[in-house]
Order: sequence, then structure tokens, then C-alpha cells
Amino acid sequence: MRIKILAAALLLCGMSLSAQRVQPEFSEVYNPHIPEKVKLCGETIDLDRVDMYESFDRELTSIVYTHGTTLLILKRANRYFPEIAPILRANGVPEDLLYLACVESSLSPRAYSPAKAAGFWQFIASAAKEYGLEVNDEVDERYNIEKATAAACRYLKKAYNRYGDWPSAMAAYNGGQTRIARELEAQGQDTSLDLYLTEETTRYPYRVMAMKTVLENPAAYGFLIRDEQLYQPRQYTTVKVSGPVESWPDWAAKHGISYATLREENPWIRAKSLTNKAGKTYTVRIPTEDSMSRRKAGHKTYNSAWTRH
Repeated sequence: MRIKILAAALLLCGMSLSAQRVQPEFSEVYNPHIPEKVKLCGETIDLDRVDMYESFDRELTSIVYTHGTTLLILKRANRYFPEIAPILRANGVPEDLLYLACVESSLSPRAYSPAKAAGFWQFIASAAKEYGLEVNDEVDERYNIEKATAAACRYLKKAYNRYGDWPSAMAAYNGGQTRIARELEAQGQDTSLDLYLTEETTRYPYRVMAMKTVLENPAAYGFLIRDEQLYQPRQYTTVKVSGPVESWPDWAAKHGISYATLREENPWIRAKSLTNKAGKTYTVRIPTEDSMSRRKAGHKTYNSAWTRH
């Protein structure tokens, strides 16, 4: 009897040791460093207040540990920031609004939300038309990086002039200018950072702050990337189109590119033909052959802090 008990005990012990041996090992998970203050659009924002600290912590942690999306934003930023930043400067708005575009669309040229917002700046159709963008079945300028960026600048400048601070202008970009103005008055506050709003709108300015924090120093948050891994800016020749186009696929072929390339580089084109009864002039981009080749295009890095050297 004792032998049987001993054998059973040894068997259980062996099973226990076996279970310990196959126990998975986990990588250590670090909370990202939360600064005491952040700068956004030239304004210093103190994070000492508990709710503000925790709001920023939530967004920074989310961005840092959403590895795939954050890496893609970083790579795409190298292609698109060189084009967007000069438009922001020309329109008199802070370059930190680059990070608002990152939050809105992850810098995906085809971005389209369940709420039917489109493009880098995620305009809904009614707002796009209000700010001068054409939106129909054949042309959707929400996908035109130059025109949509200029429209976003107009919207954000109007909001800033109304509220006097950029976090409130950003909250309005998410929640609407009328709503933010109404809540500032109803709650007796001067900035959206002191308002009780819907969760999405409350989080929005902090997400832009967090995106800036990570993209200004990706390596500090574990994102290690080489120059050649960044997506390179396209080089283009342009063609003006002032009349109808019976077939965009045929038009593309005549200009030495595929229809797929035409659509990828001009996502504002939304159909295979263009009626253009108004005789409007459109600028069509044709990428150079060299810029479509990784070997020939070379490597240009917009921000040296983005990569390992």
C-alpha cells in the first residue's frame, strides 16, 4: 500500500514539474514614461492634474502598444510630412497639426470611416463641401492631399480664432465647433481640457499630444527603424485636365502608367471616366519611374530622430 501511495505521489510530482516546464514565459511590459509637461502648437500643457495625467497616459500607452499601426504611421509620415508641412505653414497654422492627421487617418490615403468620413483629414461630405472641396461620384477632393489639407487648415484656424487655444480647436475637429462653443459657455470654462464631453472628444486632444510625443522620439518608446525602411516621397510630373475624360484607363496608358497607379497616386479620382461639364481644371499626378523603384529612389529621411544610424 505504501509503495502505491509513494508511486502516486511521485507521479503527481512529475506532472507538477512537467507543468512548470511548459509554463509560457512572457516578455516584460513597461509603462511608457509620462512627461510632466507636453508642448502642443506652442502651448505648454501641464500634466500634474490627475485627470489630465491619466488621459495622456491612456493615449500614450495605446499608441506605444499598437505596434503595427504606429510603425505604419511612422513609415508613411516620411512620405507625406514633406508635402503636408509646407501647406500648414503656408496657411498659418502650427506644424503640430501633422499629428492630428496621423490620429485621424493613420496617414492612409484611402482612409474611410464607418461615419463616411474620408481622406487624411477625415472630412464628412457636408463639411468638405462647406470648406470648398468637390465631392461626387467622379471626383472626391477629400482624397486630394493638397486641397484637403488646405481645407483642414481653414477649419482649424476658424476654430482657433473662436476659442483661442489649439486643444479646443482639436476637440472641435472631432466633436463640432457648435458643440464645443455651447459646452464652454454652459460649463463656464475657457478650454475644452476642462470640459465634460463625450469620451471620444475628451480623449482627442490627448491622443494628438501622445502621437506627437511618440513620433518626435520613436526610439524612446521601442520603435527601432532604419532609413531604408521608411516610405519615400513620390516624385511627380503633373498634367492639367480641363475637359472630359472618356476613359481614365486609356488616359493612363497614354501617359505610360497603369490605371492602378493612376488611382493610387490620384485617389480623388473615383470613377473610370470624368464628365467635367463645368470645364474645371484638375491636376493629375504621374509618378516618375525612378520614384517607383526602391533602388533608384534612394533614401531621404524627414526627421533624423526617426531612425537608427
